Parts: sequence; structure tokens; C-alpha cells
Amino acid sequence: MWRVNVRCDQDAWKKYGANFKTMTENYQVELIGSQKMPDGKRIMAYKMDDISDVETFIEDCVKFPGFTADFESL
Repeated sequence: MWRVNVRCDQDAWKKYGANFKTMTENYQVELIGSQKMPDGKRIMAYKMDDISDVETFIEDCVKFPGFTADFESL
């Protein structure tokens, strides 16, 4: 199991949030955490099973300007 952490600022979320959500539908992910910080930043955590899917998911996340992603083992 893997935890993928995705972060973006408020402007990036306003511009690309809908497209990001649509992109996540292409993967078998489970949203396990989502926070909107006081400054508007977003932090989301997804659970995934397959490491190759994790790597591809991260590549797709960072295609959106202002989005960053990393992963860790659960």
C-alpha cells in the first residue's frame, strides 16, 4: 500500500481543481485525507495499491502547474 500526498496552492486549485478531480477518476485511488489550509493551500492524501500506478499518478498530478506530489509506504 502506498500513500500519495498531493499539494497545491489556492490559485492552482481554482484553475485546475476540476481537471485534477477528473484525472483521479482514471485511477483506483481512495481519498483518505483532504485539508484546505487557512491560506487556501490544499493537501490531499490518496491510498493506492500498485507502485507503477503511483508513479504514473504522480506524473499526471505534477502536469498541473502549482501541484506537487510525493509518496510513502503505508
